[in-house]
Amino acid sequence: MPDDKRVAVLGAGMHPWGKWGRNFVEYGLAAASDALREAGLPWTDVQYVAGADTIRNGYPGFIAGATFAQALGWTGARVSSAYAACASGAQAINNARAQILAGLCDVALVVGADTTPKGFFTPVGGDRKDDPDWLRFHLLGATNPTYFALYARRRMELFGATEADFAAVKVKNARHGLSNANARYRKEVTADEVLASPMVADPLRLLEICATSDGGAALVLTSMEFARQHAGTDDLVTIDAVSTVTPRFPQTVIEMPNFSTDSAAAASTVGPTFKQSVAQAAYEEAGIGPEDVDLAEVYDLSSALELDWYEDIGLCKEGEAERLLRDGDTTIGGRIPVNPSGGLSCFGEAIPAQAIAQVCELVWQLRGQATGRQVEGARVGITANQGLFGHGSSVIVSK
Repeated sequence: MPDDKRVAVLGAGMHPWGKWGRNFVEYGLAAASDALREAGLPWTDVQYVAGADTIRNGYPGFIAGATFAQALGWTGARVSSAYAACASGAQAINNARAQILAGLCDVALVVGADTTPKGFFTPVGGDRKDDPDWLRFHLLGATNPTYFALYARRRMELFGATEADFAAVKVKNARHGLSNANARYRKEVTADEVLASPMVADPLRLLEICATSDGGAALVLTSMEFARQHAGTDDLVTIDAVSTVTPRFPQTVIEMPNFSTDSAAAASTVGPTFKQSVAQAAYEEAGIGPEDVDLAEVYDLSSALELDWYEDIGLCKEGEAERLLRDGDTTIGGRIPVNPSGGLSCFGEAIPAQAIAQVCELVWQLRGQATGRQVEGARVGITANQGLFGHGSSVIVSK
């Protein structure tokens, strides 16, 4: 891919996920400092700061770019702030990437961090009657676990997925996250333990649904020319594509036309589903296909949703995700490891940070720095994420 279509990742940093109960700015500052240290650059070299917003943390959360720039020390750097729910981090990456590719800056810092409440995320923004997710909350009373369970039941009906399959995803991801120092949950679990955990929304159990977490992530992105001059090498990890597509009419954001989950309603949709189009746009921009990918970080809000993503990003045909899992293909050491970081299963949701954290993991994997969870020989990775109200994201990283 030509240099005018990609940017280099010189630094990646994270603040460990958990329930720390501190100001979100601390987490972002720690992650940014680590990313700058890894890049070998002082903060004063940063020309642009792209912040991913957290709307639960007051005014500073709404203006995250300026908030993090102030915390690092005012230098006159340009800033932007982006909100796209769970895809906020990818929007921030895209903002920084666009500035670099336009020739408006050479060095950009992307930061996202969050402090979260216990239990459910409280809806904000008042009545949002044009938002299908708001309608889901208010017309159906379908909280996120209920929503995930509808998807899980649909997989069981259409493709023969079992509760054992959902448990196996959790077992795999827990094993992957064991050695990840940034993960909140670092404990191996058995399928029996998963299936014995409390039922939250049938058929999904407590250990199969991600938690809400505090945490932060950051990236230092640069132009290819700057990276070669600074690093003195062509062996660089680069971002080759960022997809931030929206749904296509007549589909809804939640991909359940008329709030139905039956196959007839699904068949009535036109073209690829929203989640499929997110990855397709990234592949087209990067000029590659699913067959070129060595690993993936996907948005496993529930263990059942991870199976859907296998198909949505093209790792297998529709209805074949369970076979991919059962054959060990998505485990580290398999053909196409998925969520080698441990995924949201081990991290939980720190909303503005998670799409950035996915890219951090790919960067460390491609550099061979993912100690204890390394995907050997990895050269191309893809992320997949989905935010409220039509925000999708996918990032392709290569070496």
